[in-house]
Amino acid sequence: MVDSPVVTVHGEASREVPPEIARFAVTVQARDKDRQAALARLAERAAAVRVLIEEYADAVERRETGALQVRPELKRSGERVVAYNGRVTTTVTVTDFTVLGELMLRLADQDQVEISGPWWSLRPESRAAVEVRQAAVRDAIERGREYAGALGARVTALLELADEGGADQPLMMARAGFSMGEAPELELDPQPQTVRAGVRARFAISEPDLG
Repeated sequence: MVDSPVVTVHGEASREVPPEIARFAVTVQARDKDRQAALARLAERAAAVRVLIEEYADAVERRETGALQVRPELKRSGERVVAYNGRVTTTVTVTDFTVLGELMLRLADQDQVEISGPWWSLRPESRAAVEVRQAAVRDAIERGREYAGALGARVTALLELADEGGADQPLMMARAGFSMGEAPELELDPQPQTVRAGVRARFAISEPDLG
């Protein structure tokens, strides 16, 4: 028995869509010769940042605190401690981009605060990724039919369908570090996200007409 002829194709699709969320990092720092004073100052500044972020509760989807770092600063020679440095970073996820610039500027105006971001992205479960994957499958089917038609045959069955990669979501980082003397305004332009998907498909086809 002769196996049916097979056509193997790649299906691809891409789409540019607006971002759904934006993330940025806010790092609070403190330094003092006395360890307890450094820790108290760090806790006080972190609490102030927390209160400010809570003012934007409707726009903030998630707030996550990363690693807390407290380290002694040693004299160049020897082990004598000259100061203690502490820092703690919080990552903030925002869904309302209209207040994003305002929030970041207000945080940047806090004492000993460093801001990084924003990083634009889609949600992991974004509907856009689902639609692009479906489009990639349709592209594979169409290609399979085209190749079969070029051989004077037709597609008779799907033998295999494999995912060749997930969504490609580029991120943009813009750093903020400002002196808030006159309360400037900051407008941020969300970066469009390019979502891509690819599949590999194997189709059984009827006997080609090579005449």
